[in-house]
Amino acid sequence: MSTIKDLAESYQPKNAKNITELKIIDVSSVVFEEKGKDLNNEEYTFKYIEKENERYRMPDSVFSALKAILAKKPNLKTFSVTKTGEGKSTKYTVIPLD
Repeated sequence: MSTIKDLAESYQPKNAKNITELKIIDVSSVVFEEKGKDLNNEEYTFKYIEKENERYRMPDSVFSALKAILAKKPNLKTFSVTKTGEGKSTKYTVIPLD
């Protein structure tokens, strides 16, 4: 059994990584939704997928771009995402892989 002190010292917050950290994303991946708090302690909702017990956040702009790609290529199975910029000027590019 662990003590509160042991658990506190080994505690790692549950932070979602970014979808751009994955080389390949399967379009059949299950999407989850969670609430978090920003630096101003204001609540927000984000979507993420899980892969190998890690969470990867998916910005809404990725869903929008993927929708356009799927309209032209409905049998798409995998894709990748790159990003440029930081903060509010971040832009995501969805790249079909098959």
